[in-house]
Amino acid sequence: MSAIDEILAGYDGLQAGQEAFYQDLHAHPELSHAEHRTAGRVAGWMQDCGFTVQTGIGGTGVVGVLANGSGPAVLLRAELDALPVKEDTGADYASTVTVKDADGHEVPVDHACGHDMHMSCLVGMAKLMANHRSQWNGTLLALFQPAEETGDGAQGMVDDGLLKRIPAPDVALAQHLLPGIAGTVATRSGPFMATEDSIKVTVYGRGSHGALPQNSIDPVVLAAMIVVRLQTIVSREVAPGEIAVVTVGSIQAGIRSNIIPDHAVLQLNVRAYSQPSRQRILAAIQRIVRAECQASGSPQDPDFQTLGSFPLTDNDQATTQRVAAAFAAHFGDQAGELPRQTVSEDFSIIPDAAGIPYTYWSIGRTDREVYLTAEKEGRLQDLPSNHSPKFLPPLRPTLRTGTEALTAAALAWLARP
Repeated sequence: MSAIDEILAGYDGLQAGQEAFYQDLHAHPELSHAEHRTAGRVAGWMQDCGFTVQTGIGGTGVVGVLANGSGPAVLLRAELDALPVKEDTGADYASTVTVKDADGHEVPVDHACGHDMHMSCLVGMAKLMANHRSQWNGTLLALFQPAEETGDGAQGMVDDGLLKRIPAPDVALAQHLLPGIAGTVATRSGPFMATEDSIKVTVYGRGSHGALPQNSIDPVVLAAMIVVRLQTIVSREVAPGEIAVVTVGSIQAGIRSNIIPDHAVLQLNVRAYSQPSRQRILAAIQRIVRAECQASGSPQDPDFQTLGSFPLTDNDQATTQRVAAAFAAHFGDQAGELPRQTVSEDFSIIPDAAGIPYTYWSIGRTDREVYLTAEKEGRLQDLPSNHSPKFLPPLRPTLRTGTEALTAAALAWLARP
């Protein structure tokens, strides 16, 4: 029997406890930088498995280390945080949590992106590996990162000395629930998840009575012209076939219909798959906004504020091929290749800081019959996506698939000959 078969033979004895752990995390979600209970639950599980655990890295980050003789050190990452979303799934363990966010607003909280599943898969895999140390050699590093949703959690752990506190890893691995059939896994080499920049733009005009527009410089019209012109960046300044996104997600100006305000605020979101494209798009945004302000006779220059940024997730080819081969051997035709994703991640900051290769793969998030029916009817876009109030992956087989995927990937480095 192979190492992975020996290790996964113990899954049935783990399943009930792992599912209960997942349901508890799902029912008690916490926002970015406030994952105190979640971090405590994860740390307790890892300590019970025999890992040496460090907590409070980068705020609420947790790392468990299990050394098992000489061999490579493999780092596997999961995320701690949830989202300000009101859950609408009808699950028995659905979240009813509300908290005050960083701005003091009362908001609902939901694990609407699957981080509860990612954590549960990793703690399950950690227990299986701890219980079967005779099947592998090396060091396991199980990292639970805070604040992925806000894009600053990985950097926060690095800045707090993460890489000085743990054995030097040789490779970093991570996974995420993404489009696909539950029970499947998918990999992709090269640029996989896009860069992201969120930008707040403030443009200025001159306020006036709505009946006297000739006395104003109308920032509402100015903002409208900017929105229209921004649509030409991807269609006219990015090469055909190159994927990029420029979205205006918010416009705020004025409070009454008969008052022309003196400023408008736009919030933009930019995605790209290379640094040259990213820089070209960001430069185009600056050029267009400034030109439209000049055309409108704005009394002062616009303000630009970067609200957050995510790096490019660029999977190392050799590492990805190694994991893909392990998946093909274990999952058979349930392993495949995933298209590029326009969502973004900050995971790569950690392996980049360590100077090591990494790969990041997907596990399917939708019940098989539901997915196949929607595909046949051309309704895949109607299925609940990550960040949706109705997002809830089927517990079975998703939890087991994610646990097996982490195990198979780690053993690609750690399995004894």
